[in-house]
Amino acid sequence: MKTQELFSILDQHNNKELWFEYAPNVFVAANYHITEVKHITVDSVDCGAQTDSWKETIIQLWESPNDENKTECMSVFKAMGILKKVGNMKPYTLDAEVKFEYSNPTFHTAQLFVNDYQIQDNKLILKLAIEKTDCKAKELCGVPETITTESEAPCCSPEGNCC
Repeated sequence: MKTQELFSILDQHNNKELWFEYAPNVFVAANYHITEVKHITVDSVDCGAQTDSWKETIIQLWESPNDENKTECMSVFKAMGILKKVGNMKPYTLDAEVKFEYSNPTFHTAQLFVNDYQIQDNKLILKLAIEKTDCKAKELCGVPETITTESEAPCCSPEGNCC
């Protein structure tokens, strides 16, 4: 999701609570804060010696131990106030991919993409997901897009092809 699309969705639902689902039916706790907004420019060289560059907006979420008993999430209106204040200080690249950086004691720190959103009662739920790493130069490096096995048998069965 691009930054502009996120802002548009938030603007349309500013009377709701803002929830984040980081795994199926697993949510960032209601005591979260927006602690940092990063405007990132990535300049990269992949394993095929190809260069690329792009911009990202990374919004960091943190669960405050001072508010552990909180049951209502931040309002979309309040979140937009924070994001607008940031934009006044450091303008956004509106076509930049937006990610949410998050962790808790049982979930490693990750930058999560917005896969979808859902309206449920008084909640705007942003559905987050991890994108797996990948080789961008598969063709140059001779890596097949899909790996197939010679047999449909389970790997370690007597008929398998890897034991």
